[in-house]
This record gives sequence, structure tokens and C-alpha cells, in this order.
Amino acid sequence: MRVLVAGSTGQLGVELVTFLRRQGVEVTAPDRQQLDLLRPQTVREAVRDAGPHWVINCAAYTQVDRAEQDRETAFAVNRDGARVLAEAADAGQAWMLQVSTDFVFSGQSVSPYTEYSATGPLGVYAQSKRDGELAVQQACASSIVVRTAWLYGVHGNNFVKTMLRLAAERDELRVVSDQTGTPTWTQDLARVLWELMQKPQAGVFHFTNEGQASWYEFACAIVDEACTLGFPVKAQRVVPITTAEYPTAAQRPAYSVLSKAKIERLLASPIPHWRDSLHAMLMELKQCPEY
Repeated sequence: MRVLVAGSTGQLGVELVTFLRRQGVEVTAPDRQQLDLLRPQTVREAVRDAGPHWVINCAAYTQVDRAEQDRETAFAVNRDGARVLAEAADAGQAWMLQVSTDFVFSGQSVSPYTEYSATGPLGVYAQSKRDGELAVQQACASSIVVRTAWLYGVHGNNFVKTMLRLAAERDELRVVSDQTGTPTWTQDLARVLWELMQKPQAGVFHFTNEGQASWYEFACAIVDEACTLGFPVKAQRVVPITTAEYPTAAQRPAYSVLSKAKIERLLASPIPHWRDSLHAMLMELKQCPEY
């Protein structure tokens, strides 16, 4: 099997490329110069030259707040770039797998969102990702959209690594407690994407780890695990605050838990709880040279 991964240097991309190569997959992992979603010709050439059976889009404009002032770039990457990638996949008779986000929902629900729930993007980033989903599905009939949320992993920048850094520097952490979702380990997502590729079904799927938490609860768990595992921790307190106390340019969904009932029927093993995956990720991070 030949797979091309766009966004191969991001936190999910690095994890996915590593995982796929361990499965014996022939992976093409172009860097930003070789495949730039802002330069359509590089996209077409990269896909044509690789001749993949699968094109996986892990690339995205993810600066949620900056997108409010940089609408053109956000849509150029998340909608138009995704469309070009899907068109190239379709032209080469490849499957397209688009990674999307819980941000496509408004956050007004009180129960987990299913793949059939009405979307309601709240900001530029969210709308650009929703438009990207539609563009991919229109451009490539053999396409899968996987929505996920609150990604973290050993590679790249993310909430877990930020909390570890701040916990080592500060006596107190103040973290939003009125936004609820599900932390998701990139390694778990990479495994599930691989499983979907074994028995592909076009359409939309949701995947996160099991359970749910607020950012405050997530931060508390990170600090607890960090103390147990011997990471440097100075912080004595994690203080819950409201979204209003931490204003941002873009509005976030207050509740973005995703239902996984649809994808669970296709998976070979149970989905790990987010707390168990957090522990496993920190164990792996502890072995990295910088720690």
C-alpha cells in the first residue's frame, strides 16, 4: 500500500507517518516546500508523483484566534487546499482521508454529537474546516472525514506540553472549566485511521478517546500524572476559571463531546479512556531526550 500524508511534520502527521511505516506501508511524507496547500500546483505534483492508494490530510490552519483576522489564509488552507488535495486523489483513483474537528459544532448540545447532528461553526477556523469537509466530499467520492478533538502527543505543541511547562514554572495554573470535550492522543487516532483504511467506508466518522473533561479537569490530570511520573512540578494549585475570565478572539464551543458509536462498530478493540492514554503518552514523553 502506498500512502501520501499531507501535513507530515505536524503533531498528528509525525505520529501517523511513524505508525504507518511500522505497519510496512510505503509512505510519502512531503514537507511544506514539497506540498503546500497554499500552492495548488505543488499539491497536484506531489500526489501525481507519489501515485498513492491513499491521501491523508493532516495539514490545517489551526491558529483558531489568529484566523479571525486572517480569514483568507484559513479558508485557502482548510477549504481550498483540502479541495485540491481531494481532486488530486480522485484523479489518481485514490481514497482521501480528511482529518476534521469538533469545532464544526456550536457547542449548545448537552449530549454527544453524532455524525448526523447539525453543524454550527462559531468562527472563521471552524467554518473553514466545515467547508473543507464539504469540499473534500464533493471532490472525491472515495473520501472519509474523521472529526476529532483536543489532540495532544509527544510531537509538536499542544495543551499537555504547555501545562507541563507552566506547571514547572508557576505556583498556580488558571484553566477554563466551562468548556467540555475529550482529550485525544495522536497515537490512538493514528491507529484508528489505519483501521479505517483496512475496510474503507465513505462518509463521516467521529473519533476521540473515551470519556469527557473540562480543560480544568484535563489540566488537573496532567499535573497529577506529572507528579506521579517525576516530571518537574512547581505548581501547587490548579484554579478553575470561566471562559469570560479568559477572553479569546474566537468563540469556542462550550460542549463538543463526540459520539463514537458509529466508528466503534468498525474497530477491533475498545477505545481507551482519555486518562489512560494521557498516562501512556506521558510515559513515552518521559523517555524523550529533552526530559
